[in-house]
Amino acid sequence: MLAFSLLVLAAADAGTAAPAEFIDDALPLYNLVTCTETPPGLDAKTVDTWCANQKKRYTSFTESWGTKANAFLTPLKPAGLPSELVYPFGGGDLMAALQLFPEETVISTLSLELAGDPRRWKNLTRPAELQKSLSAIANASASTLVSNDSLSKNLSATQQGELPGQLSMHLMGLMLAGQVPVSVRYFRVEPDGTLHYLTTDEITAVEGTMAKNLKASWKAPDFSPAFANVEVQFVPKGSPASTPRRVHRHFAANLANDSLPPGLLKHFEAKGKITAMTKAASYLLWRDAFSNVRDYLLANAVFMVSDSTGVPPMHWLQKGCTVQTFGAFEKSFLGTWEGYQADFRKAFATAKPIPMRFGYPDGSEKKLSHMMVTKCAK
Repeated sequence: MLAFSLLVLAAADAGTAAPAEFIDDALPLYNLVTCTETPPGLDAKTVDTWCANQKKRYTSFTESWGTKANAFLTPLKPAGLPSELVYPFGGGDLMAALQLFPEETVISTLSLELAGDPRRWKNLTRPAELQKSLSAIANASASTLVSNDSLSKNLSATQQGELPGQLSMHLMGLMLAGQVPVSVRYFRVEPDGTLHYLTTDEITAVEGTMAKNLKASWKAPDFSPAFANVEVQFVPKGSPASTPRRVHRHFAANLANDSLPPGLLKHFEAKGKITAMTKAASYLLWRDAFSNVRDYLLANAVFMVSDSTGVPPMHWLQKGCTVQTFGAFEKSFLGTWEGYQADFRKAFATAKPIPMRFGYPDGSEKKLSHMMVTKCAK
């Protein structure tokens, strides 16, 4: 990121320049990946073939998960929840966030994946290349749409190609919630936690420079580091221009203690009390190597929804919070510390039923669905 910073500093003074706006690139991309309309210059037959299957996934997500999940969680929410939702390890999953928390005005997702360049879909003039790119997006979104979790190898794969993986999945999430984008801008997090929105000159200054992967096993992005963090402002489809905008921001970040970008936790700490969620997070919040993010959630979340990859119950109880469990849990989906597994088994001993899967199943042969709902004093 040092090279990126030096190149940005070499660009024209951004103090008075407006942030670069990419809505004209993002709207056709939204139409493409949500099967709303084939953008000009792309092969309609290829898109229609892809959409025939993708639309089934959208319908399945809404009918089999989204409606059930919203109806299940809504009565469990206390009045006056904070209006900002923070979703660590939430790569591409604006889908679930908007279904569970349709009232939140600012939603932040954080993951290893960079948002991606919204302009490159125009390169897909050859049907074979278009089909290949759409297939990659289908693979990345399938587990989230169908199984309500995510596969790291598919998310990593979308760091390369003509369609921006993270942004495409975020746009799908908007469509599934009846929303449309009205602004798309990119930003960086300053050391003091403030956000700096990149100007056209700053983005031009790093054209041709490739972003770095945030984990050694992740594919290296084939796009500029300018397109790491994205802000999408959105409104309900068909609403008037005066409708207040809501905001989704995706932060590309390795959340391990020794890899946290300078200023990231300062940005979130400045929000004060928040609503939170996580799922399918590889049990990273169980590990001391991710204790800074875990401690942030413990200090600031007044309401959090998670599967067994969330903050273990003993930590919440030590903070004086209450923990409600739903579904069943026998063992972790991935190999983890037995002490925390016993903690979860105890917490789920009196769990109530759950009508849908949420994140990972447990690791038993029965693949049990489960959810933990935590409430803390405001």
